[in-house]
Amino acid sequence: MRVGVLTGGGDCPGLNAVIRAVVRKGVNQHGFEFVGFRDGWRGPLDGVTMPLGIEQCRGILPRGGTILGSSRTNPFGVEGGVERITDNLAAAGVDALVAIGGEDTLGVATRLAELGVAVVGVPKTIDNDLSGTDFTFGFDTAVNIATEAIDRLHTTAESHHRVLVVEVMGRHAGWIALHAGIAGGASSVLIPESPFDIAAVCAHVETRFRSEYAPIIVVSEGALPADGSGMTLVSGEKDAFGHVRLGGIGDRLAHEIERRTGKEARAVVLGHIQRGGTPSAFDRWLATRFGLQAIDAVADGEYGVMVALRGTAIVRVPLAEGTGELKLVSPQEYAEAQVFFG
Repeated sequence: MRVGVLTGGGDCPGLNAVIRAVVRKGVNQHGFEFVGFRDGWRGPLDGVTMPLGIEQCRGILPRGGTILGSSRTNPFGVEGGVERITDNLAAAGVDALVAIGGEDTLGVATRLAELGVAVVGVPKTIDNDLSGTDFTFGFDTAVNIATEAIDRLHTTAESHHRVLVVEVMGRHAGWIALHAGIAGGASSVLIPESPFDIAAVCAHVETRFRSEYAPIIVVSEGALPADGSGMTLVSGEKDAFGHVRLGGIGDRLAHEIERRTGKEARAVVLGHIQRGGTPSAFDRWLATRFGLQAIDAVADGEYGVMVALRGTAIVRVPLAEGTGELKLVSPQEYAEAQVFFG
């Protein structure tokens, strides 16, 4: 059997660990051959491939990014895209495909599976917002990086008696902000699931200063003001999956806090630092286990499924279950962080 592998969407710590596990077990235990498709769905769409075997996977476990490259290509937005993919898979002699990605990449995989393509999904996103799995790899690394940044910012905030607003990733789900905010001792955590009242945020700032500590506010890039003014955008331009580019809520908040409280405020945007570089031990472990179980699903001929973490077990769930809806922070989980606000 010949198996294709692709990685789509934003790069994520642990992608190479998945590729390595898929190939190592696929070759050594199942006798499979592999072909790598370059740059997400652009690979099978345009027939762009690279050799993929044990040799190509040596030394990649601790490396960030993906040796296969990535993109946000949407074949369903291209005329004749599905036919081109099926034709190119056949031309490459590919019997099954392992697609590693998040909501958009696995959404395409779901639709292709419904059309008869033999595909197995592996969930990937630093946002941890895919339903069907307790955690996605990449999330732990992003939280660790954000927490370290918050730890470092506490000292400069205290030294200069200023407010520091830390903007982290999270378009629709505030998992990174929530976990890093709690772990880093933030004064407030603002997430997309719960629109924030700027007056309440400023009250928390004043309370913090009265206790002679400088406030740290952690905000998801997709956080929404309660006044209905909407998300903060870098531009209105949309990608192939209809997503606008977010960014700037940190600066917006810092400016408003300074205007209302008279306290000096600065914004720090972590951006792509959160998803670049070496994956954490947990993400290497989870990504490796996902890869091992994904290639077993291929060997079993069980397609249209996604591997998922449930407790400590790796299980198989329908792809539609992983992409049907986003996993969001519940009011109960957010209330845990609110205990420490102010």
